Parts: sequence; structure tokens; C-alpha cells
Amino acid sequence: MPRNMHDYETTRAAFRWAVPERFNFATDVVDRFARDSDGPALIWTNAQGLHETYRFSEISMLSRRCASALAARGIGKGDMVLVMTPRIPQWQIAMVACLRLGAVPIPCIEMLTAKDLAYRIDHAGVKGVICRGEHAGKFDHLLAGVTARLAIGGAPGFDDWDVALEAGDPDRPAADVMAEDPAILYYTSGSTGLPKGVLHASRALYSWRGSAEFWLDLGPGDIIWCTADVGWSKAGTSILFGPWSMGACSFFYDGPFDPIKRLRLLSQHHVTVYCAPATELFRVSDQDIAAYDLAALRHTVSAGETLNAAVAQKWRDRTGIPVLEAYGQTETLMTLLNYRCTEVRDGSMGLPLPGLDLDVIDESGRPLPPDTEGDIALRAPAPQLMLGYLKDQALTDECFLDSPDGRWFVTGDRGVRDADGYFYYRGRRDDVINSAGYRIGPTEVENALLEHPAVLECAVIGKPDRERGEIVKAFVVTRAVVADPAVLARDIQDHVKKVTAPYKYPREVEFISELPKTLTGKIQRKSLRDMERARLTEPESRSNDASAV
Repeated sequence: MPRNMHDYETTRAAFRWAVPERFNFATDVVDRFARDSDGPALIWTNAQGLHETYRFSEISMLSRRCASALAARGIGKGDMVLVMTPRIPQWQIAMVACLRLGAVPIPCIEMLTAKDLAYRIDHAGVKGVICRGEHAGKFDHLLAGVTARLAIGGAPGFDDWDVALEAGDPDRPAADVMAEDPAILYYTSGSTGLPKGVLHASRALYSWRGSAEFWLDLGPGDIIWCTADVGWSKAGTSILFGPWSMGACSFFYDGPFDPIKRLRLLSQHHVTVYCAPATELFRVSDQDIAAYDLAALRHTVSAGETLNAAVAQKWRDRTGIPVLEAYGQTETLMTLLNYRCTEVRDGSMGLPLPGLDLDVIDESGRPLPPDTEGDIALRAPAPQLMLGYLKDQALTDECFLDSPDGRWFVTGDRGVRDADGYFYYRGRRDDVINSAGYRIGPTEVENALLEHPAVLECAVIGKPDRERGEIVKAFVVTRAVVADPAVLARDIQDHVKKVTAPYKYPREVEFISELPKTLTGKIQRKSLRDMERARLTEPESRSNDASAV
């Protein structure tokens, strides 16, 4: 039985947001738990076997010292601070320290290049940078106007993190933060054009506890392992803001992905809630799960990419635990969720989070009948919704649609809603394939492809075609070397025809060694579409390992 919701409809009908007028995550969450119960907040380990644990009181004290160090270097309310670390405890400490001051952290992954960083520093007007010493060189010639520079491990031109915190005042008062004050800035992956800065208010940090309560089903005593990288907004909802708002402990691992290591860590640290993307679950579920003691694990969730039903079933068969999928965006975070107290329907994004109103609408903003494809939209205002795209009001305005039924934030994702209110994803607006009058969502085809035993990864696009307008084309990474590409391509096509509507099968299959991805690991279909368009003008550049039937 779920801890935090026993009946979805009753909870949704009764739920009302109670966003406070003022909200500072550092004081209202971290300091409160440090004072009231002081349970474990963070368990950290890395590939080298180092291990550290922190209670809420320790995070509270260290973040106060860090906030004092930042303030001494000119950081105050509203200032932007770029935080670039791997999965190490300094990330949580730095993030909470910024929020304590009312400053706006910009979480970033270490894979960013100097060019990436230059854009963010200039675009956001960054005044503070926190990074590891070995990556400080990326900031050479970029720090004019940056008054606070802290390097973990020290670096030329930076103040040493440990020295700065040791000198920090643990009693420095926190800023008075209003619910509508800017609180955090995420940059999108930039799959099209320059990255967009998604700015969220402090009310969002408060409201993200909703998914932690009803989807992650967290509470004191839980240990959650969300494997997202720290530059992804998912880390905010499922590593930091969500779990800690519920008094739960986060497990944090700094090391490369290895499916066996995942299972060992789940067992060793008695993880109760495991949050992983579909690709990861695909790899982990292939292992001998029975060889590991997962008695503590009671809940598994997935987000960030569509979960294949075959992967979900394999995980359930081998662990006895269903995978509850959820949908969200950087602009809104988690909005459509599957719950432990509701029926899980294969392929469904789930039902709206209590307190949110989502629907599938037409171009005029009117809700569509069940099983009719349209735009997935969130009714505004909503506390989880972004303040807007930083310095781009025009782009922000484009996301909203006013209609007789209200004001909608249009997500850009296509979907359908069934008669019971369950949502189903059909792809991005610009991903939908129109072939001979049929509208085909690439995700449906990709799910079918992933059920073929030879397919490791895949991406599906619409390829321009003179006769049909577009044809479905699949790019496939195989598990092993392909002896006869043409034979395997036909077998894959036959397989897709069997598991989904035959008109959706890929009329062309190309085997490639690697799919183009963003820094956060999402497949870039646009890059594949651009490549195909270029090939139309340069047919001789066509790859020899393409197989079409």
C-alpha cells in the first residue's frame, strides 16, 4: 500500500496547493529537518570506494558556511552562481548555500566545454562560479565580473573551497525569499539552436515536493537513488528538493554506469526507491538480479524517456516491483505520473499530479475528446510552471495559448488521453511523421524496435519521400556485429509489423555505431533529420551500412 496516497480520485479532488508567501528551501526545509528530527540527508560513495554520510544538521551548517563565503565575495539575493560539479556532496552544499542567500544557482555538468560555459556566463550574467579544481581551466578568460570563485581542491585564480568554508560564518542569517522570487536556472540541452535558460521561482522548489510525495512515495526512513546527473532538472526533483522536502535520504554515487555495480549498490546501501531512465533499466534488468539482495527496495520509477513495456515487464518479473513512469519537462518538472494506488497501463504517461490540470487540446485551446491526438497542455497558472525563458519574453509568450477554456502552457508534446484520463505520448510536434496521410509517432515505432533482441538502441525519424511525403526510417545500434545487414533489416521490419500497426514499420533501416545525443544523454532526432536532408543533395555520401527493404 502506498504511504502517501490511498485513492487517487479522492486525493486529487481534495488537494489544494498551499504555497507560502515566503519560501527559502535552505531554512524552511533543511534547517527545519535539522532542528526537528535531524535524520540522514545524504549517503555518498564513489567508484574508488570513498564513503561519506551527512545528516540534515551537517548540511545545514556547511551550507551556512558556504553561504557566508559566497556573501563575503559579493554574492547576494538575485545573483547568478554557476555550480559545475559531478555527483559529490559539495553539489548539495553549494546549491543550498545559494538558496540560503536568495542567489540563483545554475547547475551544470562537467562535460560542458569552455564555449558552453562562456555562453551561460554571458547570458545569465553570472557573478559566482563553483567547480572542481581540475576543471577550473575551462574558465580561463571567462571570469571578468565574476567575484566569487570557489574551487574544490583549489586552483589558480580560485579560492580553495575548504579554506573558504572554514572561514565562513555558521550563523549568517538567510535571505527573505518570496515565493515568486527567482530561485534556480536550468539550461536546456540545446538540441535546436542555443540553449534556453529556464528560470524557476521559489514556489517551484516548494511545489516539486508533490511528485516526491505522490509518485516517489517518499518519507522519513526512505533512501532514494536517482541516477540523474546534477545538471538535469530531474536531479532537482528527485535528488535534492523533492526527497529532502519529504525528510528522505538521497543516495549519491559518483562513478561510471555499470549494471552490475548498480545492483551491488542498491543492495549494499538498502535503497528503498530507485529512480532511473528507461535505458538504464533496460541494461540492469538484463543482469542476474536474483543474485543480489534487494529486500529493501519497494519502489521503482522512471522518467526522462519513454519506457518500453517489455523492459518494464522484465523488471517486474525479476524484482516483483512495477516501474511507475512519469512525464515532465524542464519548464514544468513532473506533471503526469503513475501511482502505486492506480492501475498501471502499458505505455501510459499516467494521470495528472494532484493540484495540476492537464489536457489534450486543439490549436484553438479547446480540450479534445478522448483518444484524439493533440497538444499536451498544462493549465496556467500552476506553481510548478517556470517564470519563463531568461531574457526571451517572445519565446516565453509562444508557449502560452489563451482560449475560452483558460490559459494553457503548451508543452510542444503530442499525445492522447483515454476515457479514464490516462495520457499517452505521441512525440514532439516536430517529430510526428506524416506518411501517406498517416500520422506516426516515432516513440511507438522505437518501442517496437527495442523489443527485437538484436536492437540495443534506436531512433526513428520521418525521411522525406517523393511518393509518400515521408517514410519511417529507423537508425539502429545493434548488440553485436551485423553479419548480413539486409537480412537483419528485413527481420526487424517484420518484427515491427507484428507488434504494432503494419503501416508504422520502418521502410528503411540503417545500422550505425552510435546515435547522436545531447550532453544529458537524450537522442537528437533533429540531427538525424538534418543528416538525411543533407544526403538528398549529396547522395554519394550515403553510408554503406544502410539497409533498406
